[in-house]
Amino acid sequence: MSASRDYYEVLGVPRNASEEEIKRAFRRLAFKYHPDHNNEPGAEEKFKEINEAYEVLSDARKRANYDRYGRATTLDWAGFDEFNFGGLGDIFDAFFGAATTAQQRAPRKGNDLKANLTISFEEAVFGADKQIELWRIEACTLCHGLGSRPGTNPEKCPNCNGRGEVRRVQQGIFGRFTYATTCPRCHGEGSVITNPCPQCKGTGREKVKRTLTVTIPPGVDESYHLHLPNQGDVGEYGGSPGDVQIVLSIKPHHLFTRKGYDIVYELPINFAQAALGDSITVPTLDGDAILKIPAGTQNGTVFRIKGKGVPHLNKRGRGDQVVIVKVVTPRSMTARQRQLFEELAKVLPTPEVPREKASGSTSGAGY
Repeated sequence: MSASRDYYEVLGVPRNASEEEIKRAFRRLAFKYHPDHNNEPGAEEKFKEINEAYEVLSDARKRANYDRYGRATTLDWAGFDEFNFGGLGDIFDAFFGAATTAQQRAPRKGNDLKANLTISFEEAVFGADKQIELWRIEACTLCHGLGSRPGTNPEKCPNCNGRGEVRRVQQGIFGRFTYATTCPRCHGEGSVITNPCPQCKGTGREKVKRTLTVTIPPGVDESYHLHLPNQGDVGEYGGSPGDVQIVLSIKPHHLFTRKGYDIVYELPINFAQAALGDSITVPTLDGDAILKIPAGTQNGTVFRIKGKGVPHLNKRGRGDQVVIVKVVTPRSMTARQRQLFEELAKVLPTPEVPREKASGSTSGAGY
């Protein structure tokens, strides 16, 4: 918070406001600007500012120090107010003990969550909006995260007087040393809930099942990670919510497989189509396309249909559809078909069987 901003102005109370007036103002403003309820720009910073002002003005010593010197401090400088420094151990205690309490109450981001989502082959190629359900921790909707029954407030811990820590004095050979430990009653919170909220049992939180919409970009592949910011568990002390990480799984397609940004399709043709050539209707994810098979096409020959593959992820352009020709040998034939093959066999030249390893390949290009 800017050093020029007055804490009383932040909470909207006069300088002679009572402790109860300060509490009421804090509760009203904290609910208004809490990040779980207010998504406007600057709301989170305003919430932190309100927390900082309340932390000083709700503590009698810090408030007196603020009123006297016109600035806030997270340290307990009571000994310095009277220019009585005490032992060296008290000075170390004032610094390290207060630092521990400040660290405990500092804004903390909520936990991240993970989820798995299975999508179809087409959704991975073209993108889609999907919904997932998950459980996450949110601020209690009844007490708005305060933990106390509506109409009541947490009370200052009597064991530590709201500091969140207790001090122990130990006499050693070098003098008296004071050390601080987390208050066992309030667990460092500085306040206790004497009338807990019936919905969250005083925790200020509840587990809620939510449905989230996930936008899948075109071109994602297996195990792709999607990141949903601020959709995880609620944060603490005004901290932002955690994130959600989603891992994608893709169902196999009955016709196509994927290789990089290309889509691979195996096209079965017969001997006559391979020898004489043909124009064949081939399925693609964008609809049917006509593929011309030239005469003399060999088994395993590869053709490409440009621009019918997978879109480049977060880029322009698409891969191709790769068509691999598979010349199908009939497993059974009618008498007429056998007769025709026998007549053809008489006039077709018999390929020469190579006796040594060939120096080059004469078959169709593979993929």
